[in-house]
Amino acid sequence: MERYEALRLERDQRGVLSITLNRPEKKNALSGEMIADLIRLSAEIEADSDIRVAVLRGAGDVFCAGGDLGWMRQQIEADREGRMLEARKLADMLRALNELRVPLIGVIHGGAFGGGVGLACVCDIAIAETKTKFGLTETRLGLIPATISPYVIARMGEGKARQIFMSARIFSAQEAKALDLIVDHVSSETLESRTEAEIIPYLSVAPEAVAASKALARMLGPRIDDQVIDETITRLCDVWEGEEAEEGINAFLSKRKSRWA
Repeated sequence: MERYEALRLERDQRGVLSITLNRPEKKNALSGEMIADLIRLSAEIEADSDIRVAVLRGAGDVFCAGGDLGWMRQQIEADREGRMLEARKLADMLRALNELRVPLIGVIHGGAFGGGVGLACVCDIAIAETKTKFGLTETRLGLIPATISPYVIARMGEGKARQIFMSARIFSAQEAKALDLIVDHVSSETLESRTEAEIIPYLSVAPEAVAASKALARMLGPRIDDQVIDETITRLCDVWEGEEAEEGINAFLSKRKSRWA
């Protein structure tokens, strides 16, 4: 497989591909480089019929802290065309992962915030270590959970999503399971064996039938098409242009309270 700067890949003889977000020093925050890597890798997976299952993990002590704040700071300073381009890349990454022909299993530990929750929601199955914390923290920064929103709503349903969509509050793995964000939470000692239990069934079923079944489930589920994705991109860029986003991100980077806190 190709070399990826922000990802670490391992592939076993069964066709199980382990994808590890590999920016542990940045809590695996989604940078422009990581977004590009995930888009490229998704295309490579689609072209490789020997891959049966993909498993998404994070290096270090946090699965994914959300969007890289330096990258978001650049979007506030960019012009409208530049913002739209970067937002499109983020949306394309989520869509590519969501539409993978192979099952995608998320193994969540430490924390999943903002875009990290989005990554969990594009997985077909997400399992968390029991002490993991979750949060859609965008509004704390004057932002909105825009490009991840179709996948969050598809996973939880509108009613459950609205419980955590706007408040930016941090919630537990136990609540994440009740919200249908994850299917299970287990101890750190049993996380790998629980993941393996999800992998094994896919190794005895027809790969093309699996891909067709997954596509059918997506078609029958909530609509996530070009129009919906374009709307999320527009709304994200609108918010990036607002005063609250600039204040929220500057406050975070300066380690001070935002004016609304």
